[in-house]
Amino acid sequence: MATSISEAGDRTVSIGRIFSRAFGTMGSNPVTVFGISFLFGAVPGVVINLVGQRLGFTQQNFLSGAITPALYATMAIVTAVLSIVFAMLTQGALVRATAAHSEGREASFAESATVGLRSVVPLFLLGILLGLGVMLGFVFLIVPGILLWVMWAVAAPALVEEGTGVIGAFGRSRFLTKGARWSVFGVGVVIVVLYWIFSAISGAVMIAVYGTQGLIAAMQQGLPFAFLIGSAVLSTLLVAVVATVQTSLYIELRDWKDGPATEALTEIFA
Repeated sequence: MATSISEAGDRTVSIGRIFSRAFGTMGSNPVTVFGISFLFGAVPGVVINLVGQRLGFTQQNFLSGAITPALYATMAIVTAVLSIVFAMLTQGALVRATAAHSEGREASFAESATVGLRSVVPLFLLGILLGLGVMLGFVFLIVPGILLWVMWAVAAPALVEEGTGVIGAFGRSRFLTKGARWSVFGVGVVIVVLYWIFSAISGAVMIAVYGTQGLIAAMQQGLPFAFLIGSAVLSTLLVAVVATVQTSLYIELRDWKDGPATEALTEIFA
């Protein structure tokens, strides 16, 4: 027991290990990870945009008065809600896939999707509360928003894996991140940089295809199909990276605070 406690005290949070675990998940189980990211993360966004454009909900029609502000706002709200629902389904499913990899096995597409579906409602509520809290924090000179985001960075994985409930997930995340928040912030910075890189590549490709003025004109009439396909590819990659890294961060912090599951079993049967 003393040896185990000593080892737990020597354990540190490793950013390198976090990204290694995340990319290991994607590399060892690509069908599940990228399949879920594409099917539940990217495809719904493309379909929602295409349906909206077919119904005439474009910026050009709004500015010209062809559709009323109330109708445009209603469509925007419906689109936002559907987007959040599918994003939460994807997140829950990828949490399970990443956690299973850390346990030494690969979760199937069906297992991961089932967990995602089961987690949609609590993750939706969690996402709304977390978003409102962080947004309010950013209103007060930005720094409080960053602090809240860092504190609650692993609330979603904790909710899915531990069944903490919505409110309990905030407390669990606050406990897990305490003492390692600079590392959590560092992981967040890397994710933001990756997002900028992906976005810059996507933007450069679209400008090369349409030209700056052509792209602006096309977007006013509705997002070009090629743009939607490019966004779907970008979204698939980005969602997979963000979800697996966030869950890997949760696992790293959980092991740091509680000890790995294998260690706990060793102590029980010692």
